[in-house]
Amino acid sequence: MTLQPLTPVNCAGLLQPGCSLLQLDGEVLLFGQKGWPKRSCPTGVFGVRFKHGEMKLRAISFSNDSCYLPQLRCPAVCRLDPYDGLQKSYLIHGGRTPNNEISSSLYLLTMDSRGCNRKLTLRCKEKELVAEVPGPRYGHTMSMVQSRGKTACVLFGGRSYMPSGERTTESWNSVVDCPPQVFLFDLESGCCSAHTLPELSDGQSFHLALAREDCVYFIEGHSLASDSRPPRLFRLHVELLQGSPLLSCETLDNGLSISSAIFTRTGPTHRYIILGGYQSDSQKRMECTTVILDEKGIHFEPVETPKWTPDIIHSRTWFGGSSGEGSILLAVPTEGRPSQQDMHYFYQVNFQTEGETREEDGTLGCSQESTDYDDSTPLEDSEELYFGREPHELDGSSDGEGDAYNEEDEEDESQTGYWIKCCLGCQLDPNTWEPYYSTELHRPAMIFCSRGEGGHWVHAQCMELSETLLLKLSQGSKKYFCLDHGGLPYQEMTPPRHIIPLKRITMKAKDKKRPLTIKMSPAKKSFFRRLFD
Repeated sequence: MTLQPLTPVNCAGLLQPGCSLLQLDGEVLLFGQKGWPKRSCPTGVFGVRFKHGEMKLRAISFSNDSCYLPQLRCPAVCRLDPYDGLQKSYLIHGGRTPNNEISSSLYLLTMDSRGCNRKLTLRCKEKELVAEVPGPRYGHTMSMVQSRGKTACVLFGGRSYMPSGERTTESWNSVVDCPPQVFLFDLESGCCSAHTLPELSDGQSFHLALAREDCVYFIEGHSLASDSRPPRLFRLHVELLQGSPLLSCETLDNGLSISSAIFTRTGPTHRYIILGGYQSDSQKRMECTTVILDEKGIHFEPVETPKWTPDIIHSRTWFGGSSGEGSILLAVPTEGRPSQQDMHYFYQVNFQTEGETREEDGTLGCSQESTDYDDSTPLEDSEELYFGREPHELDGSSDGEGDAYNEEDEEDESQTGYWIKCCLGCQLDPNTWEPYYSTELHRPAMIFCSRGEGGHWVHAQCMELSETLLLKLSQGSKKYFCLDHGGLPYQEMTPPRHIIPLKRITMKAKDKKRPLTIKMSPAKKSFFRRLFD
């Protein structure tokens, strides 16, 4: 067992409590970065690499047919594990956005392709649930169960905002435990059913959920109603019958008083190691525990703890996730040290001995307040393949440094680009901004003000423009003046281009077409005039 300090290379500001660590195709992925995605990585998903005591990130791209995946903190993340005969992919449900909105969407994240330079491309699809659909929540868990040749997903726990009828101005952002219902849904049809069990009487969140075949074990989390972490342990048994599923729950005695813990799977057997978490609001859980699932049930065994550093011992909070088979990434804040540039200290805890094999990782996912799940073994230089690449592309690129994410390369969008202070009353904050117009997705709509030397850009929302007027101005050729420069919605039309009129040349008399005339005598003309008068 080792505890190795890590030096983040220009990426420490992206990790935050509530982010998730995933693993696909032997690569560790970071999801749920701090703030909204930036230009260098619009997907907000990064590949994480550990080498020589350094931690580097690389932007991960999505396929063209992928949907938008918002940055979610504390979602329920469930790995469809190859160890259990499932296709390697991830389910992501719920979570909190950077605007503190709570999601109720379900996403399926899979690997799309590997390029000739081993760059990973992901595919993200939103799955639609029908019937008894779980509401928005975070801090809950999802687990896969298998029974009678069928597979289903179990969702339980979490927190959400108070019901709309009970929310007041003072308690608008207050959260409560979700009702203790168990949701069961099928991935293919999306049909979801809700089940109420008498043993599950209190809501809980930031708990652990470990599944084996047709059983799911809920290891106690935190309950807002009692503000406690009682050492409770539940075993949920699911039978996927031909008609409706049959669920039963049993309360076990050998539970743990813990919340927001991290765990990692240590191989194809259902053997896990639990680290971190909290025993109370002011006390971290410093012990490590091995959890074994077998035919007889669940077993807990103490395991040797790493030699914690003073920064870890004295920190009030910590978070992390599984970074490989038997390996955990741990982060503690740099409290009381303004001289430190990075916001957190990072460590990698390895529970495997040198003699143990370290082939492909396998980890399940649960939901914890600190982060979530997963393992991956970083690629060594000898494993990199460069078929089809030019010789100059190989220079210095053995560890992917050319594609490494660097925070210093990002433009300061608070001063330039879309996040400028466009006027005296500009209130747009990149951390709390949400789309206002239907044409907005990741960035606010802007319009050009023609007043001043060279003009300048302003936010359409700050100018109080209606969507109809904004579309009209963007499609036409009219000039716009912002509120600080007269407040006119638009100026007169741009003067039309001066066109020189063509000179008319008279035609010769013989070429002119004369109107048809009828020769009549004065008497006939007088007769017709009197007739029509």
